[in-house]
Amino acid sequence: MNSLRNLTDPHDWLYRLKQINVGLLFLICAFGGIGVAALYSAGNGNLDPWASNHIMRFGIGFAALLVVCLIDIRIWYRLSYPIYIIGLILLVIVEIKGHTGMGAQRWIDLGVMKLQPSELMKIAVVMALARYYQSIGVEDSKRLSLLIVPAILVALPVGLVLLQPDLGTALMICMAAASILFMAGVTIWLFIGGIIAVVSAIPVAWQFLHDYQKQRVLTFLEPERDPLGAGYHITQSKIAIGSGGIEGKGFLQGTQSHLNFLPEKQTDFIFTLWVEETGFMGGLLVLGLLLLIFAYGYWISFHCKHAYGRILALGLTVNFSLYAFINISMVMGLIPVVGAPLPLVSYGGTAMLASMIGFGLIICCNVYRDSKLVRM
Repeated sequence: MNSLRNLTDPHDWLYRLKQINVGLLFLICAFGGIGVAALYSAGNGNLDPWASNHIMRFGIGFAALLVVCLIDIRIWYRLSYPIYIIGLILLVIVEIKGHTGMGAQRWIDLGVMKLQPSELMKIAVVMALARYYQSIGVEDSKRLSLLIVPAILVALPVGLVLLQPDLGTALMICMAAASILFMAGVTIWLFIGGIIAVVSAIPVAWQFLHDYQKQRVLTFLEPERDPLGAGYHITQSKIAIGSGGIEGKGFLQGTQSHLNFLPEKQTDFIFTLWVEETGFMGGLLVLGLLLLIFAYGYWISFHCKHAYGRILALGLTVNFSLYAFINISMVMGLIPVVGAPLPLVSYGGTAMLASMIGFGLIICCNVYRDSKLVRM
């Protein structure tokens, strides 16, 4: 059945609504609900100051998701490059007159909210790469000369993000781009060479890191070297997670978080708060929901009949996966602290909006998985 019938036909809208993944929407709502519960606990049993705003932002984001997923994917295909350009312009504005917080200049103050363009740029880069490989044809992706454009599309935003500085986001953009190149069929030897080049460049790159970035790496390698200073965050996080045991201390009963030993409990360390109160079983619930969301995203990607949808759905799923993996690994001390929130759970407006728009595009790929896209 062709999903691209008359766009003004009410039956066409009914068909689109039937193609929306209800299971994925349920998982997104369940994951967001965990965020509400965790932020309610972070507020010591009060909706204010975090849980109430989280509910409102989730509602706005969910409405945006529904709008995005019902828009003809051919429209998103045509808008991919303009959206990418707008994202670059916003990153330049950040460098010129951005708002500074926690030692980094990453936000644009809009009055009602602070917009973080690097979050939206993660989506824009995936859209631009998806359009590029749809336009050239995946069969030509092995040609090295055709890697120049993707390299530029990735290098420009990564360079601007590094100036903020935000090394974590820059690395996530690079990793998502690498996954797209892999799916597009770029030769495996290029990835092997890239890994060798990155490993070889580590001693040189170390010299260009900021002092606080070097300190994070050293703290990761030996958190006990400064337990009351640089290693305080991760030490308290490990104590909180370990003290949760199998079933946790009980909702609103977390001592590390409610006695303010746990820093940034509403953002970066929200998973720590949740596991302290719900224990190993609560952590498994979060991981199980994440795995189901990932599986939905990959299933949608592999069932799209056009390269744009396959690459777009995969890239956005990888984006979400990286965010979750890095946050959970960070609070458990498996990787250095990089300041990455847990999507849909941590407190934050731009991250919430970007995640919901990303899911809207993923579902859109499923709604229009049989569409015919003309190379442009």
